[in-house]
Amino acid sequence: MSKLVKLKKGFDIKLVGKAEKKIEAFQPAQTFAIKPTDFVGMQRPKVIVKEGDTVKAGTPILFDKKLESVLYAAPFSGEVVEIKRGEKRKLLEIKIMADKEISYEEFDKFSETDLKSLTKEQATAALLKGGVWPQIIQRPYGIVANPEDDPKAIFISGFDSHPLAPDYGVLLKGQEKYFQAGLNILKKLTSGKVHLNLDQDSEVSPVYAGAQGVEVNKFSGPHPAGNVGVQIHHISPINKGELAWTVNPYGVVQMGKLFIDGVYDASKVVAITGSEAKKAVYTKTYQGACVDKWVVDNTKSDHVRVVSGNVLTGEKINHDGYLGYYDHQITLLPEGDYFEFMGWAKPTSTKLSFHRALGLLSFLSPNKEFALDTNARGEARAFVQTGVFEQVTPMDIFPVYLIKAIMAEDFDEMEELGIYEIIEEDLALCEFVDVSKHPVQDIVRKGIELIQYS
Repeated sequence: MSKLVKLKKGFDIKLVGKAEKKIEAFQPAQTFAIKPTDFVGMQRPKVIVKEGDTVKAGTPILFDKKLESVLYAAPFSGEVVEIKRGEKRKLLEIKIMADKEISYEEFDKFSETDLKSLTKEQATAALLKGGVWPQIIQRPYGIVANPEDDPKAIFISGFDSHPLAPDYGVLLKGQEKYFQAGLNILKKLTSGKVHLNLDQDSEVSPVYAGAQGVEVNKFSGPHPAGNVGVQIHHISPINKGELAWTVNPYGVVQMGKLFIDGVYDASKVVAITGSEAKKAVYTKTYQGACVDKWVVDNTKSDHVRVVSGNVLTGEKINHDGYLGYYDHQITLLPEGDYFEFMGWAKPTSTKLSFHRALGLLSFLSPNKEFALDTNARGEARAFVQTGVFEQVTPMDIFPVYLIKAIMAEDFDEMEELGIYEIIEEDLALCEFVDVSKHPVQDIVRKGIELIQYS
């Protein structure tokens, strides 16, 4: 039965630099990369290709020795020009010099009749062979799903509530046929339901309007209402021993393209956002694209931090770094590497704070958009309990006690306090509002790994 969930807890971080709803053409990326660090939990990556090899879009180039059936494919055709490694030969990137025109590996095509008659085993085999399986993420742990598991349900969050988040109506415009085909495939993979969760406060995107065979739920409220972990918590919470799978809407479309067109299509629309962007717009590219063409000559100053993803959970990358596998957004922010003596105590309305602290008057302008830099304005200190973690966590858990249990490595307490229901993004706001400046997301991942490998 469909649900309407109204969330009151959370916090919307309103920033300057939201992308205009138009597609801007930039110079195409010359190199692409696939990074094992994009795939949480990948411990033993094995490279299939060598430097100098020629690959097509969809050619397998990587797998994890702990889950060998899952292949990671090249996003674009070209020559493998570098296999970059770090300390202790840790694999960092596999770089591909792009062809002038993309060429694809060819996979089996399926008609609508074929899709209806597919078995779970046939659908799984095609997803694995076609390289799109990494789009399926397992809860708990937030890792790439094991094809041999049987999830109790599959969840799709149809909107993103992160700061400056892109509009899926723009990202997926015209992809209705592929989205429905992807939904039909996902239904083969679970004995439970496929849940499509939408924003109650926004107009339904055309790509979702005709979705069939899924249970549609509506959510309203501040961020993190768009987090699939929060949605799972309110629809069908994950208990110890249970598994659920999640897929973002782009991944659903990519699956549909694989089955209908017979290609691994890594094309995507990306939002270029942030107060330092001259042009905050959308642009067409491919997974793993080098971001230099979007940054060079498109920043208001030379002292800019480039983030692949959003400001809460994204990854800092170089100006010639690469778009993350799961990211649909690049954020350009002023670098905050400076010291401001007693900056928090100066009366100002230009700094955003969740707290009604001395001098920080942002609460007087709830709808104002702020141009914030990356300065943390403080360093790690003693754990101060303020009660604000609970105010930004719309889940029936106690985040402060859970974080302390992780820091104490108390396995029983972690399980009882809800470690199976969260990943880093679900408590990212706690890190933002924390006056003690703790790396909450790193602590959460440590706790997940303690439980996962115990």
